[in-house]
Amino acid sequence: MNKWKLKLNKFYHYIFGEKFFKKINFNWNSYSNRFEILQKIILRKNYRSYLEIGCDKNELFSKIRIENKIGIDPKQGGTIRITSDDFFRINNKKFDIIFIDGLHEFDQVKRDINNSLLFLNEGGVIFLHDCMPASYLRQAVPRSVGSWNGDVWKNIVEIRTKKDLDTYVCYADNGLGFILKRPNQNLLKLNIRDFKKLKFKDFYHNYKKYLNVIFEKDIDRIF
Repeated sequence: MNKWKLKLNKFYHYIFGEKFFKKINFNWNSYSNRFEILQKIILRKNYRSYLEIGCDKNELFSKIRIENKIGIDPKQGGTIRITSDDFFRINNKKFDIIFIDGLHEFDQVKRDINNSLLFLNEGGVIFLHDCMPASYLRQAVPRSVGSWNGDVWKNIVEIRTKKDLDTYVCYADNGLGFILKRPNQNLLKLNIRDFKKLKFKDFYHNYKKYLNVIFEKDIDRIF
């Protein structure tokens, strides 16, 4: 994004945005990256088909080793130059593992999750990147900083309230979320009508509960 546009958006957030400036030190260098975790799961579960939404420079897509893989991105990377919305309109394939890392804004992520659930094989899993922002600006929409997670975390909170989806976020690579199509084993009960309106202050004080946070060592037990 143009640096002047980022500065303008930052000014907007300082004037009209949430006045909460505490930060969380997640120290991501202490944890595994997304490739290491996904590849271990692919091998252990013998997954054969992979879809990546939002490939950018193929930092993940080029490393994934699997029998069949498709990567979609409207600008660069992957195998198909197309938006996720357009892809799902024409797609007729199902996948064992889907990695969502496209536009990190609540409405788009929600569509990507719902569409992915329609094309997920039985026993498959949906992963989401950037679920644990460290500060208000790291998650504020529109984007105003270079290193940006977006408000993906709000989608995780909403999915955590669904009885038929089991959702977790792992301490890894800016927060690696995953969704399994099975009964929710730790239902989050919140009286919220519009999850998009959640505040970073809510996240700061409740993220472990909201996201059902786990460590990498817990993944084998959950799968």
